[in-house]
Order: sequence, then structure tokens, then C-alpha cells
Amino acid sequence: MRRPDFPPTLETALGYRFRESCLLQTALTHRSFAATHNERLEFLGDSVLNCAMADLLYATFPTATEGELSRLRANLVNQDALHRVAQILSLGEYLLLGEGEAQSGGRGRPSILADTLEAILGAIFLDSGFAEAATVVHHLFAAQVSSLTLGHASKDAKTRLQEWLQARHFPLPQYQLLEIRGMAHAQIFHISCQLAQPGLATEGEGASRRLAEQAAATAALAQLGENGQ
Repeated sequence: MRRPDFPPTLETALGYRFRESCLLQTALTHRSFAATHNERLEFLGDSVLNCAMADLLYATFPTATEGELSRLRANLVNQDALHRVAQILSLGEYLLLGEGEAQSGGRGRPSILADTLEAILGAIFLDSGFAEAATVVHHLFAAQVSSLTLGHASKDAKTRLQEWLQARHFPLPQYQLLEIRGMAHAQIFHISCQLAQPGLATEGEGASRRLAEQAAATAALAQLGENGQ
């Protein structure tokens, strides 16, 4: 029986109504709240998401190579992309968190929101099968996929910088966390990128460590004047 306080608006936003509402409740339950939580569903949902996204991109970009499809998918299934979708769904409002996690900003923490979205996809898979879960993935990510071009499949800044250095037999870059600013739900990461050769240091900032490292690598490529080519 559906809990009287269970959020039907979330199902509306997902475009999916659960047959077994307990699956959605579990998907929304963080390990800080109860012994029965969403980590197993997250494991399942990660695979569902990757497969559904591969299917969607394969159909959307019929001329793309395997490498281009892989890089396009990487742009859509990382923590930052999942966090954006979770924010659109207002997942933070529905999370079941322990008191300490809630007070420390857990409802806005990108890693928790991204993991919860994957858990929901895993729950849909168990509730109705892969086809229904894939339909929800297509619905949630349609806008992001439609905005992509094959130009987005180019290698990211960190990869291009690494390849630029390796081609010259230089040491790989070293990334160091300099500072984290802001509350837990809205942190800004400050990262340095050190190149022993040709002797260069840059810095970058972002809403996650990964984004900050990419920003620092982009700055390094700009100073090298090669743009990683």
C-alpha cells in the first residue's frame, strides 16, 4: 500500500508510476537513514543507465565511431550530468537521510543525488524491466542528448593534456587540491595542475573535483599554445 506521504510528483517528473512503491522508497533511502538502503539499487542502475544511454546514442548518431560514442556517453553518465538531472527532479526533497547527513547538506550533495538517480533507474528495472527503464532514461536525458553534436565527442582537456605530454616523453601532470570553499551542498573545488616539463603550473575551479581538474588542464593547454593537438 502506498504511503500517504509518498511523493506522486516525483513519479510524474520521472514519467513512470511504480507498481511496487517500496522500490522507489528504497531507492530514495540513503545508508545514513536505515540498514535497508539504496546502494544495491545504485549498482544495478549504473549498468541500466550505461546500456540505455548506449542504445540512445547509437540510434541518435548513426555515423559516430565507437570512440566518439564512448566519449559522448561519458559526457552524459558522469556525476555532474546526473546531478543536473537530479536537480531538475528536485530529488533532494524526497531523500530519506539520517539526521547528521541532512544537517551537513546531504540533500544537495552531488554524489548523493547522482547515486540516488541511478538507484531509481535500478528500481524501475526491477519494477518493470529494461524497456521501461530505458524509456525513463530517454525521457530524462532527451534535452541533453539533443544538444550534443559529434564535436562533443572530442577528448576532454585532461586526456588531451596527457597525450600532449606523452607525445613529448614529458612526465604526466600532477593535480593537487588547494582548497574547498562553500557549504557541503554548494562546494567549489580549487585545483592546481603542475607540469614538471615544460615547467608550468595552472589552476582551475569547479563544482566538483573533476570539473576543477578539467579547468586546470584547459588552462595548461591554453598556456602551451597547442590546445592539446
